[in-house]
Amino acid sequence: MEYTGEHLRYLRRLAQQFPTIAAASSEIIRIEAVLRLPKGTEHFMSDLHGEHEAFVHILNSASGVIHEKIDVVLGPGVPAAERAELATLVYYPNQKLPELKAAQQDLKAWYRQTLLRLIQLCRFVSSKHTRAHVRACLPENCGYILDELLHAHFEDHDKDQYYGEIIESIIRYGRADAYIIRFCEVIKRLAVDRLHIVGDLFDRGPRPDRILDSLMAHHHVDIQWGNHDVVWMGAASGSPLCVMTVLKTTLAYNNLDTLEGGYGISLRTLDRFAQRVYSDCDLSRWMPHADPRSNPGDLTAAARMHKAVTILMLKLEARVIARNPEFRMAGRDYLNQIDYAAGTVRLKGKTYPLLDTSFPTVDPADPTRLTPEEEQVLKELVRSFAESERLQRHVQFLYEQGAFYKICNGNLLYHGAVPMTPAGKFAAETFEGKSYSGKALFDYCDRRARQGYFAPAGSPERQAGQDFLWYLWCGALSPLFGRSAMTTFERIYIADPATHAEIKDPYYRLIEAPETADRILKEFGLTGEGCHIVNGHVPVRAIEGESPVKGGGKLIIIDGGFCRAYHSKTGIAGYTLVYNSRGLILRTHQPFESAQKAIHQDEDIASKSEYIYNAPSRIMVRDTDEGGRKLALIQDLSALVEAYRIGAVPQGNAVQELF
Repeated sequence: MEYTGEHLRYLRRLAQQFPTIAAASSEIIRIEAVLRLPKGTEHFMSDLHGEHEAFVHILNSASGVIHEKIDVVLGPGVPAAERAELATLVYYPNQKLPELKAAQQDLKAWYRQTLLRLIQLCRFVSSKHTRAHVRACLPENCGYILDELLHAHFEDHDKDQYYGEIIESIIRYGRADAYIIRFCEVIKRLAVDRLHIVGDLFDRGPRPDRILDSLMAHHHVDIQWGNHDVVWMGAASGSPLCVMTVLKTTLAYNNLDTLEGGYGISLRTLDRFAQRVYSDCDLSRWMPHADPRSNPGDLTAAARMHKAVTILMLKLEARVIARNPEFRMAGRDYLNQIDYAAGTVRLKGKTYPLLDTSFPTVDPADPTRLTPEEEQVLKELVRSFAESERLQRHVQFLYEQGAFYKICNGNLLYHGAVPMTPAGKFAAETFEGKSYSGKALFDYCDRRARQGYFAPAGSPERQAGQDFLWYLWCGALSPLFGRSAMTTFERIYIADPATHAEIKDPYYRLIEAPETADRILKEFGLTGEGCHIVNGHVPVRAIEGESPVKGGGKLIIIDGGFCRAYHSKTGIAGYTLVYNSRGLILRTHQPFESAQKAIHQDEDIASKSEYIYNAPSRIMVRDTDEGGRKLALIQDLSALVEAYRIGAVPQGNAVQELF
């Protein structure tokens, strides 16, 4: 066999890791064994919207996967209440364990039983993983004992006696609590191999920051950005308009804990400004939605700030629209369309009376000019977002682990829509003098979104990228938005409900047809029966009989209404998706009461499961993307073994002499 110079250089680099025929051959054997294991379980969630308690519960329970495994391992011989109790312990070990201990008359007996059950469960969930992978998941301080308990063989000794001796020692030396907690964490770690978040972590719900903390601690997660995410990314990048947009939504839902408690962003200067300027205004249209789960505080103060940031937002929107004609948003610079003397606004050739005619900081001769006070308030708020270390860590994580879309194991994941024409073709949009559609539009948007955060501070590229992040939030052909317009102004200022309509992109009608799903999958390089689109963004109105499964089973929308604000419209509290070695399982969830109720009453989220895709045969690691990479490595290692055998690459230490 003849080797090119490039091929030899690659084999020599590979030889540094596998310096002998024995080492390379052993790795081939190990990989071939891994390829024959069932694929790991993937878990999909979307549109979390700050609902951190529901998110944590579904994450801990793996959308019911863990409870199902408990039912299999313990069987009907163990009462359902005990199985539910064990499930709660696995979900919330630190919170549930003290409560369970306090209820025991014979604590040692309970420790023995609980540890044995957790060992059984852990052995079951680890069965499709290699021992090396399981070891890597074990905590260092007690990993050896856990490994012994999970992988002991009993051909030549009594299992009960062996387990009994180890468990008695654990109890005797006061380590039972620690081992119970470690087992629970390992079970959750092994139950789900990979987590996919299909957009919209922020807004409406109380604590998106806590969701991001959980995601940053997860062992394997990827994120597809939603429009609510990119506007926060723009705010963290220093975009004044994105900062005002974020504040407007946050104040509209009275989620001040996110800003002040979560990210340390003070609203004191804004509050003082709003109190001086808007104290005499009618605030009835500006009162925020109060979440009954939290102390609403002073809603009047929030309403004043809500109006103040909305006026600032409208001024900045008009400026961004003016310097970006390619956004094609002329006429949506509302402050330039108002007749302040008449109290009316022009919209699409019609004139409407305004429901609120108080604009104390707007100069009718120059509506977008900021007052000196507004300039100062804006400057301080932008600086607060930029200097919030926690927010910057979260946004950097979104950029590192996130993207506009992802292709993984035959599934295409994206948040919003692939913009389409009414005739079913991919809609084209022109940016920077070039037309983009389909996958090319997604790739372009991903690049521009990164430009807004990573381009040099103060550069034209940075400002252009920040403007584009705002466009992705609300632009008509933004794949993350997918509607004709964001009608925030109309809903606040115009009574006519016809102006409030946000017309969906033709995509949402066309995806009912199988050919549309096939066309999109092909555009992204996917073909075959096992390929699917996982989509979020638009709540599925299950209460009206709408199905989340579209495109002849090829497209699944998993935004079923995680956010409490949507529950009355959807009739449910969200969909999640589980992709295991046998196919795709859609989980439909009912509203989650609270973590406290789950912990103290063992109340799980009521859910139902439905296989929406049954694989023709069990899916193994060799059938996955990772399997493809492992098969390629086997080829490379086989070539290295052959190169060793013919002397093209020397074995052992001699390889170092070639560099």
